[in-house]
Amino acid sequence: MSAEAEKLRNEIIAAIDAAQDMRALEDVRVAALGKKGSVSALLKTLGGMSNEERQINGPLFNALRDKLTEAIQAKKAALDSAALNARLSEETLDMTLPIAPDAQFQGRIHPVSQAMEEINAIFADMGFDVAEGPDIESQFYNFTALNIPDAHPARQMHDTFYMQAEEDGEALLLRTHTSPVQVRTMQDGQKDKSGPPFRFIAPGRTYRCDSDQTHTPMFHQVEGLVVDATTHMGHLKHTLEAFLAAFFEVENIAIRFRPSYFPFTEPSMEIDMQCHRDGDKLVVGEGNDWMEIGGSGMVNPHVLRHAGIDTEKYQGFAFGMGIDRLAMLKYGAPDLRSFFEADLRWLKHYGFVPIDVPGLAAGLSDKSLAALSADK
Repeated sequence: MSAEAEKLRNEIIAAIDAAQDMRALEDVRVAALGKKGSVSALLKTLGGMSNEERQINGPLFNALRDKLTEAIQAKKAALDSAALNARLSEETLDMTLPIAPDAQFQGRIHPVSQAMEEINAIFADMGFDVAEGPDIESQFYNFTALNIPDAHPARQMHDTFYMQAEEDGEALLLRTHTSPVQVRTMQDGQKDKSGPPFRFIAPGRTYRCDSDQTHTPMFHQVEGLVVDATTHMGHLKHTLEAFLAAFFEVENIAIRFRPSYFPFTEPSMEIDMQCHRDGDKLVVGEGNDWMEIGGSGMVNPHVLRHAGIDTEKYQGFAFGMGIDRLAMLKYGAPDLRSFFEADLRWLKHYGFVPIDVPGLAAGLSDKSLAALSADK
């Protein structure tokens, strides 16, 4: 390599080593290898040389260009690594320090919303779908399709919220239970040939003219329906036992059926859960007391016929429970009306932070009755 090329190489290498950041390194690259750079200018001199000179200097000048390119790439990698290390050192987090207040931890998920998510997670794990329907219903879906006769007390205005009827039309109403979702879902399944069999739950808001310590005009229910060719009451009992054990996060739970009457099931049973009270704490799954938590039964054939299902081939079971009541029992809230008073102090005590997503693997919630009782 000529003395001139050797001097140029040393100058550029020194400039590359002295570059402290990417901008300085880019300036060196442009000054050396750009269209008007010193190395590019050196390469252009090959055109004025003789063949013998070109054969000697050509490989040397190209080798110089390649060596400088490698040096620039190596410097770039070193600068990138240094920048990353500097950023990592600045962004270190001391895990022993308390969490700084953050907006995402100030809000709370309402216990009813949390309970609904827990219920959905449990039944989804058991193979149930989640179905939804309108809050404003017709009298057909809310009553007639469920085998509730015209003279039934539930149809009266003292129990049901009716809307202003259209001229020559039937008054709509706010649904008094989520059972209409069962009929609608079965009808849709018949139309698109997707069922039976059916296996789904229908959680949602319901409305009745009632208000006291354990009743509110708007409340939440979850109803479940299974329809196939082989289902029986043993399946119903096992489903409820499995759900309640998972929801209350206990190993086993005992339930009993008491004869009752619901127009849409035959036979019909009230569901009682075994429990006892230890001071202010309710202990489920053991004890000598029983607490009513819902209703159930085998689906009345009239309901299946309204949905277009062959009752000679299929039968099913249904159950319904109040989500608000389940939340009261699990989280230790004494008054149902507090759930709807929008008291931020109450919500901060009973609510859940948004990142507490229910899951069967990690546990449904961290607000067990034992923990709540200990806090109180």
